[in-house]
Amino acid sequence: MSQLIAIVGRPNVGKSTLFNRLTQSRTAIVDETAGTTRDRQYGKVDWNGREFSIVDTGGWVVNSDDIFEGEINKQVHLAIEQADEILFVVDAMNGVTDLDDHVAEILRKSKKPVILVANKVDSNDWLYNVPEFYALGLGDPYPVSAVNGFGTGDLLDEVVKKLPEPTLDDEADHLDDIPKFAIVGRPNAGKSSIVNAFIGEERHIVTDIAGTTRDSIYTRYNKFGFDFYLVDTAGIRKKAKVNEDIEYYSVIRSIRAIEASDVCILMIDATRGIESQDVNIFSLIQRNRKGLVVCVNKWDLVTDKSEAAIKHFEAAIRDRFAPFTDFPIIFSSALTKQRIYKVLETAVEVFNNRRRTVPTSQLNTVMQEDIAAYPPPSNKGKFVKIKYITMLKGSQVPTFIFFCNLPQWVKEPYRRYLENKIRENWDFKGTPVNVYMREK
Repeated sequence: MSQLIAIVGRPNVGKSTLFNRLTQSRTAIVDETAGTTRDRQYGKVDWNGREFSIVDTGGWVVNSDDIFEGEINKQVHLAIEQADEILFVVDAMNGVTDLDDHVAEILRKSKKPVILVANKVDSNDWLYNVPEFYALGLGDPYPVSAVNGFGTGDLLDEVVKKLPEPTLDDEADHLDDIPKFAIVGRPNAGKSSIVNAFIGEERHIVTDIAGTTRDSIYTRYNKFGFDFYLVDTAGIRKKAKVNEDIEYYSVIRSIRAIEASDVCILMIDATRGIESQDVNIFSLIQRNRKGLVVCVNKWDLVTDKSEAAIKHFEAAIRDRFAPFTDFPIIFSSALTKQRIYKVLETAVEVFNNRRRTVPTSQLNTVMQEDIAAYPPPSNKGKFVKIKYITMLKGSQVPTFIFFCNLPQWVKEPYRRYLENKIRENWDFKGTPVNVYMREK
């Protein structure tokens, strides 16, 4: 399970630009206007073999100094509570501000590793401003330019060096054979309601187990023939640990829950349709290569429940989540308990699909026919010949290796064709499938 880094700092110091640079994406919208980042952005970083998640904590809407300070307090305290490490970003062009001092004071009292990042060193002239950040009492400031990439390699080296080694505690080691489901979704999609509908009377819960060093909570559910763990879902954690009015908390909880689970049940509000936050959470599930069941909740409140309406809603969901479209969609109501046990049955099926194995002989017999019917495109008069196919044993995600003479010439469209043929011939609904080309 990867670990979590939070980027904190006052508005307009370049947090989103740094996020884009470190994740090698353009996910976060960048603008000189303070408060541009409204939705929490999160991504994955892989550096020298260590993978971790990163969260951009932008998004303060500032109406007055009092609200401003209150919001930054929430952000920093939540980052301290939830993240394994904190990147505190300051602006080398503007120097130390009162707000930087205020944040530094909070961070100094925390026991979390903090790295001070002096951003906007876009030319050597700005390096002379960096030493003044020693006054914040957080150790060496790392000069970087998120715009042109200067210093980000050294910064990532330090991030990886300070990350605690990921270790599972003894109790969590025994959870491997039992499915772990996370119920995720944007605020008010009905996560708490469906958990309450599942759990019903409290006496049916067997155990709450703190699963990892990151304090993931596994709640055992074993009734009506089901036996699985609910991971970090809304409504399970002690009320003292939940600040339900803060959307940032729900996003970090989602990251934690998704990373600790096998299958994610993504709740979508039928009365509001698909929103950008749903797509963000879906992307996070995909990046973590987890199984997926989409649950369209509050179906009892929808007036048009015709077959045509269901097909239209399903098509809209698959269109927004493309190219991955091979996942189940269930229309349910946590309030009336309509089809909620179908959700659990389907999640178990997806879990089993993740562990499905295809015999090598069968795989070669079926797939070689599909390859012969539509071979890989030739390149400069040379032909790619796929000679042998095998499925990797013991992988968390179904992984298929295609051995061929020229693997570097097999492009993404053809790999997608192979994946689609695998899905047509064997049931991998709801789970990602990895397709790799290797030289024979």
